[in-house]
Amino acid sequence: MRISMSLPNKLLNEFDDVLRDRGYQSRSKGIRDALKDYILRYQWMNDMEGERVGVIAVIYDHHYVGVMESMTDIQHDYRDEIDASLHIHMSDKYCLEVIIVKGDVIYIRELTEKLMRLKGVEHVKLTSAGTGELEKVSIEEN
Repeated sequence: MRISMSLPNKLLNEFDDVLRDRGYQSRSKGIRDALKDYILRYQWMNDMEGERVGVIAVIYDHHYVGVMESMTDIQHDYRDEIDASLHIHMSDKYCLEVIIVKGDVIYIRELTEKLMRLKGVEHVKLTSAGTGELEKVSIEEN
């Protein structure tokens, strides 16, 4: 099946650079592989169960109107799952929020997905482990 999409030039150029570095002969193959990886990461996140500990890393454009207030509101809604947070100024434009979480994965997943949907958020990554196991799951969203 054929599809078409619009992408910002910068994102397409970066994607093409990655494809070239990895030796891909076709952009379509790279897109298929990226979609498969995205689906697999989503499935891993949905397969997690029970009590978890983890770290949510959020990179966002602090100039985007309302993003900081929205992130704060969401974090207040999940204060039972959030043990700590750390704010780092990465550049004039971007900040990194590191959120330490512990609790039922249902709520950790909800928190992560709400942060992913915010306008102005560029990247979200959840790294999670069971509270008594060595298992580790890492989820990224660009």
